[in-house]
Amino acid sequence: MVSGGLLACAVAQAEPLPQLQAYTVPEPWLAPMSPLPLADNVWHIGTEELTALLVKTADGAILIDGGMPQGADMLLDNMRTLGVAPEDLKWILVSHGHGDHAGSLAAIQRATGARLAANAETAMLMAAGGAHDIHFDDEILYPPVSVDRQLQDGEQVTLGEVTLTGHFIPGHTPGSMAWTWQARRQGKTVDMAYVDSLTAPGYQLLDNPRYPRIVDDFNATFATVRALPCDVLLTPHPGASGWHYGDPARSSPLDCQRYADMAEQALRQQIADQRPD
Repeated sequence: MVSGGLLACAVAQAEPLPQLQAYTVPEPWLAPMSPLPLADNVWHIGTEELTALLVKTADGAILIDGGMPQGADMLLDNMRTLGVAPEDLKWILVSHGHGDHAGSLAAIQRATGARLAANAETAMLMAAGGAHDIHFDDEILYPPVSVDRQLQDGEQVTLGEVTLTGHFIPGHTPGSMAWTWQARRQGKTVDMAYVDSLTAPGYQLLDNPRYPRIVDDFNATFATVRALPCDVLLTPHPGASGWHYGDPARSSPLDCQRYADMAEQALRQQIADQRPD
C-alpha cells in the first residue's frame, strides 16, 4: 500500500501527457478553387494542390478523389456550380487511400448516395480510416468509408457514354491505381490518364518486412504507366505532372513516359541512398 506522502510525491513529479498532434499539410493543399475545366466534360474541383476530378456524363457524374476531410462541402458546392446536384453523383473512384485524397469521401458518400469503387487493398485501408498504413501507421487518419464495389486490375466503370478503365500500379501504396478514359478536348478526342503518385516519401525500400516486394512493384508500375493511353496526364498532386491549377498558364504537363522516367530515376537514387556503405 502506497502512503499518502509517497503518492503526493509521485503526483508532483509526473509529467503532463503529450498534446495530440493533428495532421497538418501545406496551405496550397487546402486552398479552395472554382471549378477548372480540363476537357469538355472533365473539371478539377479540388484545391490548388490536391486533385479532385468531376467527370460529367448523360447519366450523372463521377468523382475521382476527394482531398482532405475538411474539403467535402467545397466539393459539393463546386459540383452544384457545374449543375451536378448531390443525387446526380453516381460513382466515386480513388487513386489511393491516404487521407489527403480519400479524406472527404465518407462525407461525400453520405451526402450523395454515390457508390464507391476501389481495389481490395485500398478498400481495407479506407475502411480503417487510414489506420495501420504500411508506411505512415496512424499518422494520416480520416473518417472511415466502405467500398461498394471491389475492383480487379483492368476492370471498367461505365456511366452514360463514358467508360473508365482501372489499372493497378502498386508502389506508393499497395492499392494505388490509374484511371484512363476518353474525352473531348479542344475539338479532339483524347486519352485522359489520371495516374497515382509514383513516389516513396520516407519509405523503407530495402528489406521492408511490411512490403517485401515494394521495389519489384514499383518496377512493374513504371512499365504499366509508360504503356497507358495518355494524351493528357493528371496526377493526385498536380505539380508531379507539371500542372499548376492556381495559375494554369504556368502549366507544362508531362506525358506518362516522362512521368515514369522521372519517378524511376528518383527511386533509384533513394535505393542507393539506403544501401549500407
